Amino acid sequence: MKTKAILMSFAVLVVLLTGSLSAQQSYVLTVQELNKGLQKAPTLQQKGFFLIDVRTPEEHDAGFIPGTDQNIDYRDVAQRHKEIGANPDSHIVVYCKSGHRSNIAAHTLAELGYHYVYNLAGSMDAWNEAGYPVEFPGQ
Repeated sequence: MKTKAILMSFAVLVVLLTGSLSAQQSYVLTVQELNKGLQKAPTLQQKGFFLIDVRTPEEHDAGFIPGTDQNIDYRDVAQRHKEIGANPDSHIVVYCKSGHRSNIAAHTLAELGYHYVYNLAGSMDAWNEAGYPVEFPGQ
């Protein structure tokens, strides 16, 4: 009990000195890890995480990763994040063409309070290079 009180006092001191307990962060996921997760899922709808394409609608229409739940342009993530349907403890994977825009989107989501946000390293470029399947609208 005494240890808990000391830790709480320390946390309050950190907040007072820095303005926050810790910086929000996002994580990195490889295309191999994502593909493995998608393969293990009973169905793409029951995969246990949200997969968000943060490219433009035109890029999305040119092909996307199977199991993608939504396409929200990275510039709109802060305004449209509630459309994802996630809660702060949900796992969210974001991807774009190369990983730059999805990195921005991942950090935005983390700053909004989502705890488990993953940027897909290399994004669609890496997915295509690995030879994984691509889906198209209407399929």
